[in-house]
This record gives sequence, structure tokens and C-alpha cells, in this order.
Amino acid sequence: MRCPLFIRTLCLLLLGLLPLAAGATEYRRLPPPPRTGLTTDWLIKDAGRNRLILYLPNYHAPVQAYYQWLSVRPDRPLPITFTARENLSLFLDNQLVFTAPAPASYTLDLAALLPAGSQPGGLHLLCVWHPDAIPNLASFQNALAPAERSAGTPKTPTTGAQPRPRGHQGQNVFLGFLLLIGLGYGGLRATYQPGFARIYQLEGMWGQGAAEQDFLVKPALTWLNLVLVLLFALSFALLLVAIHTNIENIVILRRLFDVAESTIVVKVLLYTLLVAVFVLGKYLFLELMGYIFDVAELVAIQYREFIRTVLFMGLFLPGVMLLYLGLNRQLPETVLWVSNGVVSLLLIGTVWRVARTLHRKRSLLNLHLFSYLCATEVIPLVVLLKLIVFTY
Repeated sequence: MRCPLFIRTLCLLLLGLLPLAAGATEYRRLPPPPRTGLTTDWLIKDAGRNRLILYLPNYHAPVQAYYQWLSVRPDRPLPITFTARENLSLFLDNQLVFTAPAPASYTLDLAALLPAGSQPGGLHLLCVWHPDAIPNLASFQNALAPAERSAGTPKTPTTGAQPRPRGHQGQNVFLGFLLLIGLGYGGLRATYQPGFARIYQLEGMWGQGAAEQDFLVKPALTWLNLVLVLLFALSFALLLVAIHTNIENIVILRRLFDVAESTIVVKVLLYTLLVAVFVLGKYLFLELMGYIFDVAELVAIQYREFIRTVLFMGLFLPGVMLLYLGLNRQLPETVLWVSNGVVSLLLIGTVWRVARTLHRKRSLLNLHLFSYLCATEVIPLVVLLKLIVFTY
């Protein structure tokens, strides 16, 4: 009895697939490599499904808490380094282990901060959380460099959170810009000595000398004043970048990170442009407010006094930069307070000088004029102090 053709064909196919099936049973999935340190992969909580999922920056919206599973080996430190805003908190296994007391860069040994009762080895859940801002995840890195780890170089990490010493980031950039500022002031003083003396004359600054009255009746936007505004903007930008580079990045960017010298150059130029636009654009703002308050006759003298005071007080900014470069490594907190104090004095002194000059023309006891002064000087002063000084 012959077998049908399709039965014979089916038998041949089964005989051919048996070796493949036998080989498939030998496949074993390789276990994932243990995570002995931080990676760039972060997890966020999916509240709907109540589980942690991989955070994709271009897909998921930013959140305030980020997670990562870490493998901690017994008797092996796990040092990490990161930059933090004030009140940034770290949790291990859902227990608080660290809160940043101030904006700074920190080095921390996670193995030494495991909660009491936790196993010294195995997987532990790290959580990075901030109540008001998005944590800077890019700054979280392993403290030991890969070359040191492969070479087995011994290094004793800190067991508690310690701010990393602030170095002179971009020192060559700062010195180069300071040299440019010095050459600019020196060249202007030698070329335009009478006009330079009208602005930078100490006795006329606090009194009613002839030089002061002469400046207040001359046009505010001359070629000399425009170049001096650019030098002032460069000096002010240099100081702002120096203050924020090692403490906290600019509040507009809302980030904390260490930057290269090329990035510092871009930040200085950007800040210079912003400061120059603010100083020169204030005239349009004063014209608008003068029209609204019907005090257009005071706009010209107010803006001239503003320009004169800003340029005079800006002459001291390069000296503060020299103080920063000389003492920032030894006395960083002192240099920070001095720098912020000089910036505050510049802003408050400018408002005081403008108010004093306006009071000589028309009494500030007039509620209408006082409201105009608040709208044009006091409110912008409060905003600038908040953005520049009280950001820590």
C-alpha cells in the first residue's frame, strides 16, 4: 500500500525541522551586565501603570523625580559627582540620604549612605528629586574616571557630600577679556581726554561741579559714550559669567553644569550683547513712560544721568574680576559676596543718583513723579536684583 504524496512530503519536512528544534532548546538568554555605576539611562514613574519606565527626553515631558537601579558591591565604594541646585534631594530605596544645602558641585559615596538595614550588595533604587526645578541629570557621573578604574588606581572617596573645590575655569578667557578692557579704557583716555574726564571725575560724581552740569546738557549717545557702553557691558558680562560659572549657571538657562572655555567665550559675548541692549534700549523705555506719565521733559536728563552713573561705577568692575581670579580658589564664598555686593551697589547707586538728579529738577514728593520713578527705576531694580544677585 502506497502512502499518499502529501503524507510523505509532511514526514520529510518534520525530519528536517527536528535538528532545528533541538538546537533551539539549547538557547539561553544572557543575563544583563551588572550596573556598578551611574549611566545616562534614567527612569520615571508611570502613574497609570504604577511602574518605572525609561525616560526619553524627546518623548516624555520633564518631571521632578528620576530613578536608576544601581548595583552596590559589598565593601566597594560607589562615588558619584554632580551639580545641584539648593534643596535637591537624593533617595536610596525610598529613604532620604542627602539634601543640597546650597547650589554647588558635590561628590558623594552612595555605598556609605545606604539606609540602615539595607543589604550591602545587590540592587538599590536611586532617586533624584527637586521640589521646584528639573534636576540636571547630565551632571551625574561616576567620580572615578574610566582610566583610573581600569588601571586600578586607589582613590579614597568622600563618604559625605562635599562641595568640589572651585577652580579657575576659563582663566585664560577672563585674562584675555580683561586685557582687552584695559586697552580699551587706556586708548579712550589718551584719545578723548576731555570727554573721558567729564565721566570719570570723582568730585563731580557726588557734588554739583561744572563737569557734572556740562555732561547733563550734552547728548548722551556720542561715539565716546557708545564705546564706553560696550566696554561697560563687557566688564559686567565678564563678572556675571565669573560669578555663575562655578556656582550656578544663568537663571535664564535654568541649568547647572561645568562649561568649557569655548562656552565661556560664547556666554561672555551673549551677556555683553544683552547688557548693551538693556543700557541703550532703556532710552526707548523712558520715552514711552515719559509719554504715559506726561513728564517727557525729564527723559533726556534722566537718561544722561543713568548713562553717566553706569559708566562711572562700571570702571570698578575689572578690579572685582582681578579679585575673583586671585582669591576665588582660597576664599570662594568671600569673593562671591564681594562680587554680588559690587553688582548690588552698582544697581542701587544708579537708581539713587537718578532719583537725586530728578529731585533737583522737580520734587519727588509729588506722588505723580514718584510713581514715574518707581515705574522706570525702582521696579526694574528689584527685577535685576532678583535675576542677578538673589538667585542662590
